[in-house]
Amino acid sequence: MEPTGPAAMARVSRPRLYERLVEQILDYIARSSLQPGDTLPGERDLAEQLGVSRATLAQALVALEVLGVIDVQHGTGAVLVYRPSVAAVLRELREQRDRLPEIAEARAVLEAGLASLAARRRTDRDLAAIDAALEMMAEEVAAGSRGTRGDELFHKAVAAAAHSTVLASIMTFIGELVVQTRLASLAQPGRPERSLASHRAIADAIRSGDPDAAARAMQEHIELVSNGALRTAED
Repeated sequence: MEPTGPAAMARVSRPRLYERLVEQILDYIARSSLQPGDTLPGERDLAEQLGVSRATLAQALVALEVLGVIDVQHGTGAVLVYRPSVAAVLRELREQRDRLPEIAEARAVLEAGLASLAARRRTDRDLAAIDAALEMMAEEVAAGSRGTRGDELFHKAVAAAAHSTVLASIMTFIGELVVQTRLASLAQPGRPERSLASHRAIADAIRSGDPDAAARAMQEHIELVSNGALRTAED
């Protein structure tokens, strides 16, 4: 029989690697007396100081970026936005990790429908906006960035091409939650290139006016993104 009453103790879950690394980064920030507006060392230097790979470090930085603790700017590095307590950050990380499956489910339902409508209703102006977003993401990825800005603009352009104010409003409402999955997924090695390729498949289906193909391509893309985000959260 399991112990009950005051002597019973709750099991302590084993921290994820990226959670331990987040603690190390926050400790480094405190020991270095970094203040909001200060820039953290480059990923290579920081990874060496912490004794981890750059890929693992990138996942922890993404987690801090999602929470608004840092702002990662291509060409500049990670800029400290504010200094939170370690306990508060870990609590938020775990809450977000638990929400990821539901966020993915909501995206799959909404964005597949938006892509289908976009294939029916897109105008030449809509297609130009989609192409511009693809070009921006391609340039970002080619420059070594994760392509987050182009990714965001692409999904906004597809939503706009659906010409549904109600669905667009719902997407705006869950926008901050979507950012979590976007950043987490694009932190995975090789993921920006795969995401860009799946964006192009969605765009081709929308351009050809095939609602079923557009919905299917978007569904496959959301599954790719969601799997990447969940993998980051579980490492």
